[in-house]
Amino acid sequence: MKTQLAFPDRDWLDTFEVRPAAARGLSQQVLRTDASGMPLEWIDYREAVRLHCLDQVAYAFGTPLYTLHGGTNAKSGLQTTIAISSMLATLGSSGNPGTLSADYVPPLNNETLFRRDACLCMYCGNRCPPAQLSRDHVRPFCQGGRDVWNNVVAACRRCNNSKASRTPEQAGMQLLAVPFTPTYAEYIYLKGRRVLADQMEYLLAHFPRRSRLHARLQRFMQ
Repeated sequence: MKTQLAFPDRDWLDTFEVRPAAARGLSQQVLRTDASGMPLEWIDYREAVRLHCLDQVAYAFGTPLYTLHGGTNAKSGLQTTIAISSMLATLGSSGNPGTLSADYVPPLNNETLFRRDACLCMYCGNRCPPAQLSRDHVRPFCQGGRDVWNNVVAACRRCNNSKASRTPEQAGMQLLAVPFTPTYAEYIYLKGRRVLADQMEYLLAHFPRRSRLHARLQRFMQ
């Protein structure tokens, strides 16, 4: 999902001194939206500064994250300063595929699948590190199941091996929650790292009114 932007000097950012606004280091992601406010993607501070320098930022909002101090402006005599907030809206056409097709399906991968299921085994309910989880197909391939969001859940390896090539009913196992396909805004949340409170609140406003992801987060993350 990362947008590649051409810039004449790839080392231009080295001339800036970067000061995080809090003890987050430089890894805190920025939520990029289009000018209408539709969520697009996560970007790092370098990409955010590049967008500012290319005059592609319509407006910025949210928690202050970084302040970059550059050289002195020859005309004004003032030091160049760029402030980066937790969210910024950019100019141009929307890159949100969720607005282009009602049938948009986000790419399926284990990282976002496990986050959708709150890193819980959907059979025994144990919370596990991602390395101890596996992707289970509710209806197995040998019975016509497919590798799609609506047919996969996070499962610990013990439960996955116990279920084997059977449906939950055939194995006498019960699913804790029904699998579902996330919307684009939900998928952006699932892709985020260390999502800040204001970023989460903003994304929640773009979740469906009866978001199953929101309900699941409230149920399993308490």
